[in-house]
Amino acid sequence: MTDQAAILREKILQLNKSKDKEIISHRNNRTLAIISGKGGVGKSNFSLNFALTLQKNGFKTLLLDMDIGMGNIDILLGKKSSYTIVDYFKNNISFKEIIMKGPEGLDYIAGGSGLTDFVEMKSKLALFFQHFQECLNNYDYILFDMGAGISEDSLQFILSVDDIIVLTTPEPTSITDAYAAMKFIHLRKSDIPFYLVVNRTMTDKDGFDTIQKIQQVVNRFLQRDLIHLGLIPDDPNVPQAVRSQIPFIFFNEKSEATKSLKKIADRYGKQQFTEPIMKEKNRFVSKLKRFLFER
Repeated sequence: MTDQAAILREKILQLNKSKDKEIISHRNNRTLAIISGKGGVGKSNFSLNFALTLQKNGFKTLLLDMDIGMGNIDILLGKKSSYTIVDYFKNNISFKEIIMKGPEGLDYIAGGSGLTDFVEMKSKLALFFQHFQECLNNYDYILFDMGAGISEDSLQFILSVDDIIVLTTPEPTSITDAYAAMKFIHLRKSDIPFYLVVNRTMTDKDGFDTIQKIQQVVNRFLQRDLIHLGLIPDDPNVPQAVRSQIPFIFFNEKSEATKSLKKIADRYGKQQFTEPIMKEKNRFVSKLKRFLFER
């Protein structure tokens, strides 16, 4: 195991020498992780519809289903993906081949099944970085739909992104778990922006009360602010769309959930609610390499 780790570190160092000084994108693309403290809050459904809305708004978007072995983005789309991220790591399928085409021209990589955790990915991570880096120029946004909860391995991906969207609901357990997830991340890297979305709100007051509760706790114990991205109402069109395997923004374009998501995507895309964010070179790939191989 030690010898293998040494070999991987050497590969990463070689990649760094050849890649890290280059400008990887003329688009000033951004990477973002979408997380929740617990399962069952609608995270994958949000991730898919958010990615599709960004794509519809003219931003070239790639969505990666990082719920390895239990991914369901393709199920929500009503598609059976020819290849998944599992095929890249286990069956030697090329990186370009695992990128599937979705509605509106959205590119996505399905999570698949048969890969139990991130540890199984490590033997091909160096090559994965190289292929991933080569494709970054093609996108404005790269979204990672992370699995519920946070493990030490998935944490390395999360700590490497530019932004984190935290999805919660007004339920007390969801609020508590969302805060725990943010605290876990904050104690390891305190400068990543947290964007908060409250899903399944019964009323606007319900949503704003939830935001206030979380913000007060974060202010008190983490001494930082959150960026309030928006609310999504508890809309019967959403579960109907899931059962029909149609993204809810297409199932009913006039639904309250669709209208809310469009506002959220507009706010995020325009970055009107916060100070301009500095663009760094080689953000995601370089940080992820460092987190994974220089520990």
